[in-house]
Amino acid sequence: MESESKRLNKYISDAGYCSRREADRLIEAGKVLIRRKSRKGEPKKDEIKGAPGDRVFHGDTVIVEGHELPKKEPEKVYYVYHKPRGVICTADRSVEGNIADAAGLSAGITYAGRLDKDSSGLLLLTNDGTLIDRIMRASAGHEKEYLCTVDRPLTREFLSAMQSGVKIHLDDDASLRKSPGGIYVTTRPCRVRQTGERSFSIALTQGYNRQIRRMCKALGYSVSSLVRTRLLFLRLGDLKTGEMRRLMGAEVQRLKAEAGLRP
Repeated sequence: MESESKRLNKYISDAGYCSRREADRLIEAGKVLIRRKSRKGEPKKDEIKGAPGDRVFHGDTVIVEGHELPKKEPEKVYYVYHKPRGVICTADRSVEGNIADAAGLSAGITYAGRLDKDSSGLLLLTNDGTLIDRIMRASAGHEKEYLCTVDRPLTREFLSAMQSGVKIHLDDDASLRKSPGGIYVTTRPCRVRQTGERSFSIALTQGYNRQIRRMCKALGYSVSSLVRTRLLFLRLGDLKTGEMRRLMGAEVQRLKAEAGLRP
């Protein structure tokens, strides 16, 4: 019955492996296998490659990138982590400088809101895939705030352009799949406040690949330092580089409520 099954991407997300969006990418890349439950007395069934829209039924086994997912959902955990510059947002432990090793993550815990290697600051680490999807969905308009330092003094024209929206060129893998030369987009209006001769804070409701760096580059500036200081109501505060703390009780409830989930 439909009520006794889950969509494949949701099953992967609920298991804490990654977000639904990332699960969709893994499914399309052929990295997800399903082994259907065998009836009593039947030989063990072969694994089949998962496809978008597939459903997982009670007793089925799902294998993602060679890892067999647990059939029982794990306890949901939530941490804030101060990612150091140089750490790469990937759970692939074969990649030098991966976040899984840097933060000491256990299996199934991933991040909400990728930060590039050269950026530092606040990351939410959790195995709650549904929460990650809600927070990172651009249409939800959740704010992420950054402190940015550039290579030369700011001008009124620069600050005004950053705030109004900048036409940027996206040439990451996802954009190149859409168009061989990449795509051009205009960023949403956002809140910008000058904090120093060469520094400013910026609050975005989008998350294009290296968005702030691309915005600055389009206006003739180069970013020398970029730190995420806030995600929704969560602030970096005095959390030191490389440190992590677990969210409990009221913080978790508020996080879910602001993400549009029932606490």
